[in-house]
Amino acid sequence: MTALDLIGLAAAVRALGSPPDVPAGLRTPTGRWLVRTPSTVGGGLTVVHRGDLHGILTAAAPVVEYSTVSRVRSTADDATVVLESGATRTFDLVVGADGVASRVRRSWPDDPGVRYAGYTAWRGVTDGPVDVPAAGETWGRGERFGIAPMSDGRVYWYATASVPAGWPVPEEKPELLRRFAGWHDPIPALLRATADRAVLRNDIIEMPPPFPRFARARVVLVGDAAHAMTPDLGQGGNQALEDAVTLAALIDHHDDVDGALDRYDSVRRKRTTTIARRSRQVGRIAQAHSPIGVALRDRLVRLTPAGGSARAAARLEAWQPPRPEPGR
Repeated sequence: MTALDLIGLAAAVRALGSPPDVPAGLRTPTGRWLVRTPSTVGGGLTVVHRGDLHGILTAAAPVVEYSTVSRVRSTADDATVVLESGATRTFDLVVGADGVASRVRRSWPDDPGVRYAGYTAWRGVTDGPVDVPAAGETWGRGERFGIAPMSDGRVYWYATASVPAGWPVPEEKPELLRRFAGWHDPIPALLRATADRAVLRNDIIEMPPPFPRFARARVVLVGDAAHAMTPDLGQGGNQALEDAVTLAALIDHHDDVDGALDRYDSVRRKRTTTIARRSRQVGRIAQAHSPIGVALRDRLVRLTPAGGSARAAARLEAWQPPRPEPGR
């Protein structure tokens, strides 16, 4: 994919529109602000429904074929994909982008597996427009609620709760209303404006560090298959996109695939390991549930300058794809 192609994709995403300009930051369940995000933060931000983004990316792909992979065999020169049907296909390079439960990664002898991060998460999008006076997150005791308005007036929201892994719930939406009905507006309204069938819940799982190599022979991992992390910095999807751009750039820059994959492993494993560690730390702080832990957490947040967190976010997002090495 050329630079012009990437610019076109970015333009297609931005064309979906920007969310309304509303205050954002962190609040308590009563609605009291812990910290407000400066209005200059998030300029040009576009909140995109995952389905819309998927459609844009799929439309840009030259060929999309769906099959279920059983395992992958690799040699120094190629990689063979074994489908569940028993059929095989051989390629010069196989990119494992099959998520946190990656079958490609599980084909490797040192796959570290995944672990439960300690909390479950609900997600939803309102059926229609809902007026929200502010965005951001609300932190309670072992619970959180996030609000992200979209350009068409609908609102993406998410909620978390520290519960045991596999915690059973007869019905998700009634459980959400039980937990969050007493929280500040518009949280109850957002839940009521979301159809029962549109509420998703997943336990948050991550890969334990240190991560294995991201490339082995002619197989390379990207996204959650390589470095599944908690969503507390909102970087899971972003890091997958960085992986893809980095891999394409390095293959273009190098004369041999092996050299490109070695460089990809070195560059991406270092960055994603750091981000995953920070995300895990933020999640542990945000999910505090003891009275003392919550009091200390909230005090720490109030004492942290809003500009400091904004600068940290800016540094996180200040990423550029790798450039050709001198002489190439």
